[in-house]
Amino acid sequence: MTVLLLLAGLAALVLGAELLVRGATRLALATGLSPLVIGLTVVAFGTSAPELAVGIGAARGGVPDIALGNVVGSNITNVLLILGLSALIAPLVVARQLIRVDVPIMVALSLGVLLLARDGVIGIADGLLLVAALVAYTVVQIRIGRRDPDAAPGSPAVDLPDGARGWLTNIALVGGGLALLVVGADWLVDAATTIARLLGLSDLVIGLTVVAVGTSMPEIATSVLATLRGQRELAVGNVVGSNIFNLLGVLGITALFAPDGIGVSQAALHFDMPVMIATAVACLPVFFTGHCIRRWEGMLFLGYYVAYTAYLLLDSAGHDALPAYSAVMMLFVVPLTVLTLIVVSARSVLARRQARQA
Repeated sequence: MTVLLLLAGLAALVLGAELLVRGATRLALATGLSPLVIGLTVVAFGTSAPELAVGIGAARGGVPDIALGNVVGSNITNVLLILGLSALIAPLVVARQLIRVDVPIMVALSLGVLLLARDGVIGIADGLLLVAALVAYTVVQIRIGRRDPDAAPGSPAVDLPDGARGWLTNIALVGGGLALLVVGADWLVDAATTIARLLGLSDLVIGLTVVAVGTSMPEIATSVLATLRGQRELAVGNVVGSNIFNLLGVLGITALFAPDGIGVSQAALHFDMPVMIATAVACLPVFFTGHCIRRWEGMLFLGYYVAYTAYLLLDSAGHDALPAYSAVMMLFVVPLTVLTLIVVSARSVLARRQARQA
């Protein structure tokens, strides 16, 4: 029964996000918003709606570890799993604005959230600060979009509302999507908490794995479909925009609903949040080299996602292989990856300089 409740919750979240994104995108296009604003705000924020619904539900249900694990795990999943999977389908195009503006913002926000969490809690004051930053980010995107409307990933092709009936239909899609998100979030949090108790796993691990992947289903569907349809810039913009919304909107609004704030465990503070920062930082050299994500880089992202998940499971089970596994990752795999990215970035910079001189 619990597994069925979990699956029903995931299905409701995916369907709710689809309805919300479809209705909101049509309404946004009808009001004249640029593709930039739609790609990096409406679509990205809409696909992050499950994370917000789960975060609020977890905070009100007294399991803040799931709320925090959901955000951190979703951001890691978005970069390593979604971009990795999409890049395997086809190399992804990275818009210049993402490298110059949005990815550096994502890195800075990841560091900022870590600083806010150092006292062990993300409280109401922190939540207000994050929400204010979200408003500022959206305003900046609107201004950039008005100055250069073609600078960002394009929005998906949709039919505009036609007359009062069209407007009412899309408003109904938004309302129905929100209702499904609320119901699905309640089911998912209840089922995930029960499973965690039965398996002896912590709420944080469940939030970082099962809940994070589940609430990232809309991002997975959006990015993979965008890649298959040739809208490869949208796939990357959706991930970056969703990560920014997770940090500002999901954490910020969830903190406002948590009476005692969102508690931050030592495990999250000293391992999972630094991993989230590392994945954000890794986007810079990968995106910079040729302004695309190649298949081998996508495979690298996927490999690290598998390694990260394996570490969480080994650590949760207290497995004897954990020390050896950690040593291999830290002493061999991670340094080799960093060295590879440095060499590839250096070659890219050198090639560009030679092209300019020629």
